[in-house]
Amino acid sequence: MDRKTAKKEWKTGGGLLRSPEKSRFRVVNGRKNSSPQKGGGLESLQRRGLRRRLLILAASLGIPALLALVFLFLLQYFHVENIYVEGNLHYTSEEIIDMVTGERFGDNSLYLSLKYRNKGVEGIPFIQTMDVDVLSPDTIRIVVYEKTVAGYVEYLDRYMYFDRDGIVVEASETKTEGIPEIAGIEFSQVVLYEPLPVENGGIFREILSITQILSKYGLSADKIYFDDTGEMTLYFGEVRAKLGDEGNIEEKMARLQQLLPSAEGKKGVFRLENYSGSGENVSFELDG
Repeated sequence: MDRKTAKKEWKTGGGLLRSPEKSRFRVVNGRKNSSPQKGGGLESLQRRGLRRRLLILAASLGIPALLALVFLFLLQYFHVENIYVEGNLHYTSEEIIDMVTGERFGDNSLYLSLKYRNKGVEGIPFIQTMDVDVLSPDTIRIVVYEKTVAGYVEYLDRYMYFDRDGIVVEASETKTEGIPEIAGIEFSQVVLYEPLPVENGGIFREILSITQILSKYGLSADKIYFDDTGEMTLYFGEVRAKLGDEGNIEEKMARLQQLLPSAEGKKGVFRLENYSGSGENVSFELDG
């Protein structure tokens, strides 16, 4: 393999993904707990040549020119080319990168290391914080820690998202896929960063439990409805599943996972209120 080919392969290898043509960076969609090695890539021949030329010029020029050359060197040497993004669900990797690097000098790893030293990025909907790690002069890693969201209710033409304790963590005009609407619970008002004022505070434990079980079985409900007696109905597009109370909820979810594909393209309801285990039939009632 010749030197030109090896250099080309190095730039496209290493598990790094190329960003869309309009992006300034190559983006790596990382996984939680992944650990890219520090040190990034080796210093390129172009960087070495740039540094050598700057040193030669600095010897023959005055202090102002020297400072300008140093500034130019810092811009070039610490220019970010590769970015790892981990832990993001509600935002794409490109959106996360724009949040971190969108301002002036945001594509300079030295600037980012100073700006985010011992502190993260806060004040972004659905995100608890973001940590920015500089792995090498041309490589950074952004680790996203999102808020735990259990569901949302509609209030005054907004989607009010709440966490596992029923505390409203975000008000948005945009509905986020993968988070169920919670219907049937009554409240008089919604205040950001305060609990939803409902009579039965234990309902949030129940909501969290059902969303976790749905995730376990690879199911994503559009809506979870609670009737006056507290019994649940799940909505999956045009198909509903009446679960009754929390009894045998694991068995009901396992059976529902098996049944849902058979109802594709239909409108109706699965009756699982009395389902308790394998071997029992579950009826499917078509809508009128």
